[in-house]
Amino acid sequence: MTETLAETAPEAEEPLPEFPMPRATGCPFDPPPAARALLAERPVARVRLWDGSAPWLVTRYADQRALLADPRVSAENRRPGYPHASAGFRENAGRRRSFVTMDDPEHARIRRMVTGPFAIKRIEAMRPEIQKITDELIDTMLAGPTPVDLVRALALPLPSLVICKLLGVPYEDHDFFQRNSSKLINRHSSAEEVVGANDALTDYLDGLVAAKLANPADDMLSELAARVTAGELTQRDAANMGVLLLIAGHETTANMIALGTVALLENPDQLAVLRETEDPKVIARAVEELLRYLTIVHNGRRRVALEDIEIGGETIRAGEGIIIYTGTGNWDGEVFAEPERLDIGRDARRHMAFGFGVHQCLGQPLARMELQVVYGTLYRRIPTLRLATGIDQLPFKDDGLVYGVYELPVTWTS
Repeated sequence: MTETLAETAPEAEEPLPEFPMPRATGCPFDPPPAARALLAERPVARVRLWDGSAPWLVTRYADQRALLADPRVSAENRRPGYPHASAGFRENAGRRRSFVTMDDPEHARIRRMVTGPFAIKRIEAMRPEIQKITDELIDTMLAGPTPVDLVRALALPLPSLVICKLLGVPYEDHDFFQRNSSKLINRHSSAEEVVGANDALTDYLDGLVAAKLANPADDMLSELAARVTAGELTQRDAANMGVLLLIAGHETTANMIALGTVALLENPDQLAVLRETEDPKVIARAVEELLRYLTIVHNGRRRVALEDIEIGGETIRAGEGIIIYTGTGNWDGEVFAEPERLDIGRDARRHMAFGFGVHQCLGQPLARMELQVVYGTLYRRIPTLRLATGIDQLPFKDDGLVYGVYELPVTWTS
């Protein structure tokens, strides 16, 4: 039987660094200084988690890509040694499975069921509608008083409206699913809160799948319902997939819209380029650089070794946990020159903001397109957009799987 890391972690001469690591005061975009120090000095090193276990933290770009593509590394979060982010996450792993925590061939079989709606051609066909939603939300902002919370006015409703339409989820239920998804991805949520939020969302999606079985429509839940009818999925499996798609479809993009705006406002020379262009290539390149620069999935890509692996001068033993911290990989100076500088003119397409390998983000075409529309529209339509408070007063999200801001008060000159 495989021992847990808490049992096998070697005694260190010095205390192991704790993970997650705090960001530097006043540097809200930088990866934590301790993580960057490990990148420079020991890119494969043990860290200590909340439960006393000591998985390996991998901080170098080349090592990260190698591990994310290595079949000897498992994403299965029920395996002994898997480095869970919290007690709530560990408890929930035994209750709900999704294809993002499966290995091939099961992962590939389930993932293929939902790839069609995220094909680039189908996503591009949605661009006019997403542009229309964006313009309407900005119209509402401009017609109202200032300051306004950009998270509530634009960043959160846009991707929520889009994923609801794609899935076939009623948008009028957004308060319910946004509240529960926030609990589900917060590492400070108790086990009871995580399980309760998961059950509430799964029951909700289960009811929607049942409705689609009786009355199918042109949406993803109806496609999943058809898989249930064909015997390829259980109704509960379809509901679990719906939960994953619903959460991933709004949480990440919402945080990128808001945090990307903060980063651009703090870099006015870069903002000026976006404000003054309608060139889709310039806008697309800016999106890639902001994805690299911010790397909002800041809890690490978590895995467990299936066999002994030699990497970065260390041996990761079978059964040991691995945290692939792409925030430092995307700031690796061997790959991206002057990584601490936001440069929307650079070619940042090699970034790993969406992961790498077979588990890279399924919804990245949709996320890219939404960000292109917002970044290409908001600053041109509101050219005097600015923060309504000091950046040091913004409530940054250090407590979840996804980094961002809880609120973003902005104003402008009429």
